[in-house]
Amino acid sequence: MRLKGTKFQLKVWKYLKTIQKGKIKTYKQVAIGIKSPKSARAVANACAKNPYAPKIPCHRVIRSDGGLGGYSGIGGTKKKLKLLRSEKAPI
Repeated sequence: MRLKGTKFQLKVWKYLKTIQKGKIKTYKQVAIGIKSPKSARAVANACAKNPYAPKIPCHRVIRSDGGLGGYSGIGGTKKKLKLLRSEKAPI
């Protein structure tokens, strides 16, 4: 599948595919993972613009305070919570 997005979005989405099922990361951890440690807010925006959810698993990324954050896929945050619970993620 050929992804369409900005260079930054593609970098974030590529990283998201490395987060294993049942695991979660924060937007900050993803920012650090893509070697752009001050870009947590931009990472959240890239997740929000992810048209490939849940195939590209942005549902595995949460806020640093433990809040779910948003979810770009159909069903919004209720679906995000359902996906995380089905993967037995530590939420």
